[in-house]
Amino acid sequence: MTHYFYKSESPEVVAELMAWEAKKAVFDAARLRLKEVFGAPGSPMKSGTTLYVGGVKLSADSALDPHWCRPDDFGYRSLRVAAKPPKGITKEERAAIREEHKRLLALWEEHCPGRVDGDELWRAIGINNGSIWLSGGISFAQDGVGYFAFGFEINQERHDALVSSGQGTNGWVDGAVEIFPREYEAARLAKLEPKSEAAHG
Repeated sequence: MTHYFYKSESPEVVAELMAWEAKKAVFDAARLRLKEVFGAPGSPMKSGTTLYVGGVKLSADSALDPHWCRPDDFGYRSLRVAAKPPKGITKEERAAIREEHKRLLALWEEHCPGRVDGDELWRAIGINNGSIWLSGGISFAQDGVGYFAFGFEINQERHDALVSSGQGTNGWVDGAVEIFPREYEAARLAKLEPKSEAAHG
């Protein structure tokens, strides 16, 4: 797929990108804090442009099966909607398992972060959500500039013409100018550098 690269120095656009990144950071911090509650971090799941936690990375020990689904391909286990006590146990044991499950569900409700919808960002900066779903889009802010990589081309003149004629449009990012891939890549690497230093520091 061909990618098109843009940047924008619009304060409003950069502010929206930074707000989105802050929201993702809060989500990730809460996801990782699940380790303190359940003994393992939450899964970084994504559906379309939505981020969510689908489970925690627990062991495959069958003793956990009454409360947790079997691990997925990445080792994450999701909490069952209802407890699934094993066969051949006493009535009292079944009751204890159900009580424990209520406790786990309450902890999940309290500590698991809610879904974060990336469509909010795209709408805020003027990009059609459907275009992102069909062709993809990446964005980030770095040193007061917003950077974008789209699987579709945005063109202000064409956008304005389509709007005036009542046709659909991919949208337009305020202040966007097309840039070479190398400029985008340099900004992306600069964005990643602090994270890399923190991971090794």
